[in-house]
Amino acid sequence: MGEAGEIQLQIAGIQGQEAGDGHGQRAAGNGGVCRPAATASPRPPLSKRLVWWAMVLVNVVFVLAGQSVATLLGRIYYDQGGKSLWMQTVVQSCGTPLAIPLLIYFRTRRPSSSSSSVAAAAPARPPLAKLAAIYGGLGVLLAGDNLMYSYGLLYLPMSTYAIICASQVSFNALFSYFLNKEKFRALILNSVVLLTFSAALVGVSHGSDGSDSAIPKGKFPAGFALTLSASALFSLILSLMQLTFEEVLKSDALPTVLEMQFWSNTAAAVVSVAGLFASGEWRTIAGEMAAYEKGEVAYAMTLAWTAVSWQLCTMGLMGLVAMVSSLFTNVISTVGTPLAPVIAVIFLGDRMDGVKLLAMLLAVWGLMSYVYQHYLDDRAKAKKSDEQLQDAKISAE
Repeated sequence: MGEAGEIQLQIAGIQGQEAGDGHGQRAAGNGGVCRPAATASPRPPLSKRLVWWAMVLVNVVFVLAGQSVATLLGRIYYDQGGKSLWMQTVVQSCGTPLAIPLLIYFRTRRPSSSSSSVAAAAPARPPLAKLAAIYGGLGVLLAGDNLMYSYGLLYLPMSTYAIICASQVSFNALFSYFLNKEKFRALILNSVVLLTFSAALVGVSHGSDGSDSAIPKGKFPAGFALTLSASALFSLILSLMQLTFEEVLKSDALPTVLEMQFWSNTAAAVVSVAGLFASGEWRTIAGEMAAYEKGEVAYAMTLAWTAVSWQLCTMGLMGLVAMVSSLFTNVISTVGTPLAPVIAVIFLGDRMDGVKLLAMLLAVWGLMSYVYQHYLDDRAKAKKSDEQLQDAKISAE
């Protein structure tokens, strides 16, 4: 969605300095001798930069913690006797009411007088019918994506499932290239190749489905295909969201991101609930709860905390989209891949054999290549902004 977040503060500082130079030129034209360039600062105060980084770190923790815990609880749900795929799909999006307080806050907050000019320049809001179609379409895609992830988590050990999910960065690179006009650089290509090999190693490994979890026999190929498809669809959804921000909403402010996340996830929850009733699985919920190995209270708490964890992950994702970019958000989401196999080995008894370990190392290597390329791009953008500022100052003198 435009410039990456790491240089947003630098750009703000550059704009502030340009404004200062403009005041100085007007003063000189009126016979003044003051030179405000001595007080203008090309960068914001260190405290503001630290606050920005702290907020980014908090959102990263939300994503990694929420995603890891939700995935672990989903696997526990199946191991303890849960069988409803649609119930697992519902809990991935039904936590949206937790975002209502933030929606109310942004709707009731009045812009200050200093931001009146910014509000006046805000883009016109798209027609309600257009927004409803976009949010509804995204909701249908999210519901389908959540259902495929639910199948994958049922048919695969958690560690295998997590490593296959690393392929979403590869799909994200492709969709971003075609839909979001992102450049396909050498390190990005390296990341795509490594992550593809990582997922392929898991797919062809006969030892990947060794686990103490209650994995259905003979379902590994289906689980692999569905998880890979879900990763591709998730990447497409993120690229479509970015395209919506750029071409339709023309804003990446936090209230806008929050609204999109809320309504698209609400639509996904409605579709998931409809699927739960249409499939007839709702009739088995009472019996499933009674047969749950840890008891009915544990059954309810597992589903409740799964919903909370997914919502926490969603909040972190939307925070990163608002502060940095959707591409960076997908990278951070995928960075949680190495955490899931470790958690699965510790809590679920999954086996970490040599092939799976190699696949995980390839996934980490691919992710680091992806992150480093964006770091280089951001540095180049910051350097270009500084050069433009210096050129402007020289021209003014």
